[in-house]
Order: sequence, then structure tokens, then C-alpha cells
Amino acid sequence: MTISMEMAKATLTHYVVDARASRFTVQAFATGILSAMGHNPTIGIRSFSGEVDFNPEMLQGSRFRMNIQTASLKVQDDISDKDSREIERLMNEQVLEISKYPEAQYEAPAISITGLGDSTYSAALAGNLTFHGVTQRKQVSARITLFGTMLRASGDFTLDQSDYQIKPVSVAGGALKLKDELKFSFEMVARQQGREELA
Repeated sequence: MTISMEMAKATLTHYVVDARASRFTVQAFATGILSAMGHNPTIGIRSFSGEVDFNPEMLQGSRFRMNIQTASLKVQDDISDKDSREIERLMNEQVLEISKYPEAQYEAPAISITGLGDSTYSAALAGNLTFHGVTQRKQVSARITLFGTMLRASGDFTLDQSDYQIKPVSVAGGALKLKDELKFSFEMVARQQGREELA
């Protein structure tokens, strides 16, 4: 297919994530003999930033980046303050080791975009996730909808803690512990900031 000069000069629109209007959570899963009595804690990620370049007409996206402040993770479940504090202490000290690894980052230089109609798109990102000092290739899929100058992206993905040299938390002599797998879910709102000419 021949691309016209006008199309070649199309622009990418730069969007910046609005963390206050977005939701980003982590679900952990209990296992072991006492798992029926334990929690499957939902952890809210409260401090993060991100940006992406996107052109819906040409179905192009690039340079997605997200940074997460690991100390901002907080238990969201309706449990006692004591249990909540204990989960957060274990998470900060033994799982995330926030003093050594204060930030996690995901970067995808290119994004594969498919149009679904009605200003809705499917996006496939193949980027690198740096978490707990380890960088691994991570594929993430998202559903994107445009509302004027606002972009909304939603989806989920899983990762194994062991891939990032994290040992799942265990209590009561191993009778209650968390599974290796974590599930991340997101509903991101990003707002248009500017445009940049495509090369």
C-alpha cells in the first residue's frame, strides 16, 4: 500500500496518565492448609506515572512508559487494621524490599494497535518490566477507548514473583502462604498533552 505524503506527516499524540482518575491494583492468592481462613489480599497502587504516544488514524503507538512507587502499595480489603498493617509490613520488608527497590518500571518502545470500531482499539505491548531489581520481557494487552482528548485503557496481566527473585510470603510455618502468581488489573485514564511528527 502506498502511503501519501500527507499520511507520512501524520502526528503522534502524546498522552500523560492521570493517576487520580485511574485505578491500578494487585491481587494475591492464598494457599496452604489454612488458606480457607486466610485472605486473598487486593493491593492498591496509589502512586504511579505514565505516558504514551498514539495515533488512532494510522493505528500506531509508541514509547509507553510507566513508573510505580513501591512504597505506595496499600491493602484495600475490608479487614482489621492489625491484619492490614501486618500484610503491608511483610509486603514492604520481605516482598518488595522498598528501601532497596523504591521504584518499578515498565517500558514498551512500540505498540501494536488494532481498530475495533467506535473509537475503540486493541493494543499489544511487548516491553520490559523492571521489578525488584530484575528486568524481564513482559507482554501486556489493553483495550483502548478515545473520548475527545482523553484516552482510557483497561486490562490485566499476571506475573510470577519467583521470576523477579521474590519468595512468596509464608506464615504459620507454611500453613498459610501466598501463591507465586500475582494478578495486576488496570483502568488508566490519560489526557492529551501535545503532538509530535512521525519520522
